[in-house]
Amino acid sequence: MKTIVILLGAALSAFTGSAAAQQYPSKPVRLIVPFAPGGGTDITARAVAQKLTEAWGQPVIADNRPGANGTIGVDLAAKSAPDGYTITMISSSHTVNVSLYSKLPYDLVRDLTPVTQATSQPYAMVIHPSLPARTVKEFIAYAKAKPGGINYGSSGTGGIAHLGGAWIGHIAGIEMVHIPYKGGAPATLDMIAGRTQMQLGTLLLTGPHIKAGKLRALAVTTPKRWHGTPELPTVAEAGVPGFAITQWYGMIAPAKTPPAIVTKISKEISRILHQPDVKEKLASDGADAVGNAPEAFGAHIKAEVAKYAKIVKLVGLKAE
Repeated sequence: MKTIVILLGAALSAFTGSAAAQQYPSKPVRLIVPFAPGGGTDITARAVAQKLTEAWGQPVIADNRPGANGTIGVDLAAKSAPDGYTITMISSSHTVNVSLYSKLPYDLVRDLTPVTQATSQPYAMVIHPSLPARTVKEFIAYAKAKPGGINYGSSGTGGIAHLGGAWIGHIAGIEMVHIPYKGGAPATLDMIAGRTQMQLGTLLLTGPHIKAGKLRALAVTTPKRWHGTPELPTVAEAGVPGFAITQWYGMIAPAKTPPAIVTKISKEISRILHQPDVKEKLASDGADAVGNAPEAFGAHIKAEVAKYAKIVKLVGLKAE
């Protein structure tokens, strides 16, 4: 009898979740962006929000909640109602935070549920054009001659750009000063102004400034050269052996969000990402569309957490 009750309960729950998914969304959806406006995460999130609004006939509103390298926005998401009306776009930086901060206000795996990985993209290693270096090796030589004389900016303490800069310094044996910002956009603007001399930034942000001669690109951070910039070597082949990081953005929701709703959101975002105009726009901005299933994205998040835990320990990275 007890088994029958459990089965009936499970069936009723599944039916209720399916019915809710059919009606979803019946009101505006909030899309939390845990970084400052103008950065890669923000621009990608807003592009997806616009397409979701068109598809669903309900407003999907981007809500920027920057600070603490994206943890403020994600904490807000983790504590939101698990009904599908609050979703959040995260970046690979959030998998670094797991090892960097000893007391995060949320558990990335336990308190949130994966929806889909949106993109995958390289960072470009860029320097201010006032520096005499034209290659990664020349930059390393220049930095070695000026210990502590190079400032490198990032979208926040503990982010992929911060970790990447520290990892380059560790492998190459150079000492640089990290300058954290509340997003990639303000970090890039300060670099153009000459307040920092090196940065790992998305091509979405740095590309226009590279073309305008305001920044100089030396390499890409991915394991292989990126198809959109075949002329740029990887950081590893250019003089920092063993180095490789790939930036990505993805969508998550609060834990216990009904699986049927998570699946509906995931499929719709995946469909949007693979529309020709969206794929073309992403490629022009230095990113590749992904759009995978929640289970695949969840496995990717866990793998990234494990990978960056080792690197954080290796370079001795600490929250500032």
